[in-house]
Amino acid sequence: MEELNHYLNLNRRAFLHRTALGIGGMALGSLLGNACTSSDAGTEALLANLPHFAPKAKRVIYLFQSGAPSQLELFDWKPKLREMQGEELPASVRMGQRLTGMTANQARFPLAGARVDFNQHGQSGTWFSELLPYTAAIADDLCVIKTMHTEAINHDPAVTFFQTGHQQPGRPAIGSWLSYGLGSENANLPAYVVLLSRGKGNIQPLASRVWGSAFLPSQHQGVQFRGGEDPVLYLSDPEGLDSLSRRKMLDALAKMNQQQLEEFGDPEISARISQYEMAYRMQASVPDLTDLSDEPDSTFRLYGSDAMVPGTYAANCLLARRMCERGVRFVQLYHMGWDAHFDVTGMTGRLAKDVDQASAALVTDLKQRGLLEDTLVIWGGEFGRTNYSQGLMDENYGRDHHPRCFTIWMAGAGVKAGITYGETDEFGYNIAKDPVHVHDFQATLMHLFGIDHERFVFPYQGRRFRLTDISGKVIPGLLS
Repeated sequence: MEELNHYLNLNRRAFLHRTALGIGGMALGSLLGNACTSSDAGTEALLANLPHFAPKAKRVIYLFQSGAPSQLELFDWKPKLREMQGEELPASVRMGQRLTGMTANQARFPLAGARVDFNQHGQSGTWFSELLPYTAAIADDLCVIKTMHTEAINHDPAVTFFQTGHQQPGRPAIGSWLSYGLGSENANLPAYVVLLSRGKGNIQPLASRVWGSAFLPSQHQGVQFRGGEDPVLYLSDPEGLDSLSRRKMLDALAKMNQQQLEEFGDPEISARISQYEMAYRMQASVPDLTDLSDEPDSTFRLYGSDAMVPGTYAANCLLARRMCERGVRFVQLYHMGWDAHFDVTGMTGRLAKDVDQASAALVTDLKQRGLLEDTLVIWGGEFGRTNYSQGLMDENYGRDHHPRCFTIWMAGAGVKAGITYGETDEFGYNIAKDPVHVHDFQATLMHLFGIDHERFVFPYQGRRFRLTDISGKVIPGLLS
């Protein structure tokens, strides 16, 4: 009976693990080679070579503006659009581009110039709109990329593409790749942390899978921190359970998990043990991390008064700096609300007010502390906005999605400072010079961490997967 129960308890993963040395397993192994098996030895060999060369970056703070900010109201000054206000977008410019269902059936595509003023700033002469006065003040610290482009035309696949390298779900996030490949500099905090905030705009939902680890070991998924007294769910001890009892419980649980690991060989059991232990260590480290009482008044003047309100964008930027000081590898901020299908001027202005001061403060703060030289800061959304009006051309006009060209900026950690990279045409519709694809951006990010994106792969289901899928190239013009 004991033997029967033993076999009944075999799951699919255990069955495959136990039969992997059969004739079929050996044949498959000979076809795929050692680097394409899912063995621990194969993956350890891949990790042993990381980083591939000397890195410039040790950590990254990614300020993702979910909903797609309008580059035409913030960065990409196009006086031609004002001159031709209300005139039809020339067919020779559009060139039959695929449109979303929201504007594909419009009778007209009237050009719409920005109703805000632009000026050049810093020694670099970088153009910024009046909606970004604080960001404009740090122009010479920034690398502004005006020629980002993507294939994705709707929010969910576009966000998924930027964060995982693929429009469909099921791939690991950038932070998961870096956590897996390089680990954490602090054993008491996760390598990959996610912070969310909401602006006064049109909110697009975010699925937690965009910070998931997919087929990588699950301890490398993003850990979401929330505003308030309990920033990480289920981290605190349950009522009536003290720290010593919790430790004894975890020790007993670890023994049972270890027995199960030896029995079934499922690597996710190891991940489960690691996550329990990380949660226990975080009980001591997280309260210190999130306690801002040791920050001087000058910090809150720098970031703005919202930095004192947990869960705001400003508070999350300050928290991101504190995480970097403590060795967190990848801090991902999402600020939601940029989806300006109507009232693009008003909505963009409100969202810019949310993020402008705190984003610039973060770069300034890191620079003052000597952290910017090895911390990469990224600001941008999933695509851009059209140069024509969505719907009626009135004072509340909006802009539709535009994947063909849009703007992001980067700072620190080996990125060339005080430059504008790439040019769009006079209509702000197509790229005129130096395109940067999403995979190029990802390849360049990996390069800054000392990683060759083509060599950093994970063997899964008979294929070598990588963040950049089957394309992407490092952009030398972005590197100092």
